[in-house]
Amino acid sequence: MMTPALGFFYGGMVRAKNALNTLMMSFSALGFVGLAWAFFGYSFAFGRGSQYFLLRGVGLEAKGTIPHLLFFAYQGTFAIITAALISGAIVERMRFGPYVVFITLWSLAVYAPVAHWVWGGGWIGNLGALDFAGGTVVHVNAAAAAMVCAVVVGARKDYARQAILPQNVPFTLLGAGLLWLGWFGFNAGSALAANGIAALAFVNTMLAPTATLVVWTMLDLVRTRKATAIGAATGIVVGLVAITPAAGFISPRSAILLGCIAAVPSYFALLYRAKTRLDDSLDVVAAHGVGGIAGALLTGVFASKEWNPGGADGSVHQLGVQAVAVLATLAYSGVVTFIIVKLVGLVMALRTNPRDEGLGLDVTQHGEEAYSRGEGAILVLDGRTD
Repeated sequence: MMTPALGFFYGGMVRAKNALNTLMMSFSALGFVGLAWAFFGYSFAFGRGSQYFLLRGVGLEAKGTIPHLLFFAYQGTFAIITAALISGAIVERMRFGPYVVFITLWSLAVYAPVAHWVWGGGWIGNLGALDFAGGTVVHVNAAAAAMVCAVVVGARKDYARQAILPQNVPFTLLGAGLLWLGWFGFNAGSALAANGIAALAFVNTMLAPTATLVVWTMLDLVRTRKATAIGAATGIVVGLVAITPAAGFISPRSAILLGCIAAVPSYFALLYRAKTRLDDSLDVVAAHGVGGIAGALLTGVFASKEWNPGGADGSVHQLGVQAVAVLATLAYSGVVTFIIVKLVGLVMALRTNPRDEGLGLDVTQHGEEAYSRGEGAILVLDGRTD
């Protein structure tokens, strides 16, 4: 549910001529990244080398508290949405073919190794870092890649020259609501059992975004005297991102406080980005990067063995461990993403030409439109425009 929901969340914020392409960037991850995960990615993340290639040895035997096959599928949904998150930074100008090649390679070379480091018996997990459902693995990882892609692909031709307005704000609110619903499975499901820890993660996933939504709305009202719907949707997602690493490790009261705190750096990071030349189109860095970092670090502050005996108590040491995990993820994801996107760019053009960008990526990349333009529709046939 979360990956199509992400498509609607993103799709509502782009211009109408790029709505279908933006949706396709999320939906395509279900196929390309899903197959890459089944063939190789799962083995890289949770096996030893080629141990589980092509799902060899992945059956109905127990993997902790659930069947191994179910664990594979559940973890696959994480890989899929993490790759799809990156699209928010390069919508409206990256060609679709290079995009799907990039996210497929990225899921194998970046996502799977980081997942192994944290959850698959790797060094970050062994160091004692806490990441219940993907603060570093998913959100910090995707945000680092998004920033690199936005820089390498370059800004949209209209960026900072004219207002680029959302085409369908209700779509964005719909996407945010469905993301929140799916996030209960994302976080509570990470307990891998129907137990008290799952209940804790479920409740925290309800409470943190409510707090972030309230603080975000208040910041909007104080700054502009208007409570924007886009701001509300963004605040919800920031709260969800921030609670993700902490969901099963902190108390409900701490979840509310974490949600309140996380709103502030993301809110002002978004305002600052809008004044720069970085065309992170849908603010992946501010929402998922800054929100994910805040959540990961605050996990090291609010973690409580009283609520999760298998976790840790908040301390200066735990905060330092969380910071190491964040920095390592940022560095690895940033460097390897740069290499991958540059290699893809050597083989095929990463972005559309100015003419195609002006027409919109729906028509030029897919031969379809999200909304019919009537008799004046532009048709692209065999590379010719009629």
